[in-house]
Amino acid sequence: MRCPCQSGEHFESCCAKYLAATVGGQRSFPPTAEALMRSRFSAFALGDAGYLLHTWHPSTRPESLELDPDQQWYLLEILDTRQGGYFDQEGVVTFRAHYRSAANRKIKDSLTETSSFVRDGKQWLYGDALEFH
Repeated sequence: MRCPCQSGEHFESCCAKYLAATVGGQRSFPPTAEALMRSRFSAFALGDAGYLLHTWHPSTRPESLELDPDQQWYLLEILDTRQGGYFDQEGVVTFRAHYRSAANRKIKDSLTETSSFVRDGKQWLYGDALEFH
């Protein structure tokens, strides 16, 4: 199965290693802000609200997250990345995420967001939407 994040890789060698807890309950951490963004898109596509909450910065994280079962996320485009690399502490990723209705697959839409990310130790966390449309 190809990874939902559109990296071109197989899911098992891409985002699965971040979404699934490994032996001992430890997760692998995405090494960059863009990799975290891609794994979060995969979590939306697979309905993994737990991962989304786990990778959300505590200062902006909601207490709970209910995903809309009618939204099927099927395409991610990374439009821009600033900082967010291996040695950075902050990063910004602009992306366009496409979705369609599960009830009527002809109904399609997308959203574009510029998101902030921060590193906490080894782990990148989603901060907030800086721009959204």
